[in-house]
Amino acid sequence: MDAQQIETKLKQMIVERLFLDVSPEAIDTEASLMRTYGVDSVCLLELVVGLEEAFGIVLEDEAFDLRHFSSVAALRDFVKARL
Repeated sequence: MDAQQIETKLKQMIVERLFLDVSPEAIDTEASLMRTYGVDSVCLLELVVGLEEAFGIVLEDEAFDLRHFSSVAALRDFVKARL
């Protein structure tokens, strides 16, 4: 899976799991998920579950780093490194 495929899948997952009122294509890859899209601690847990289901990534507590969830670009790079 290449970076673009990961990014597309991430945006779709984010919109679906967080019930965002925006199309996946409209999500700015570099924008802060917290400031721009209102991602909070509850949303982060939902995204962790989404990553595990969509990409088969197991995210242990010690591997959790908020920086990985700062933007779609950060998540994409994190997922790509874990695959």
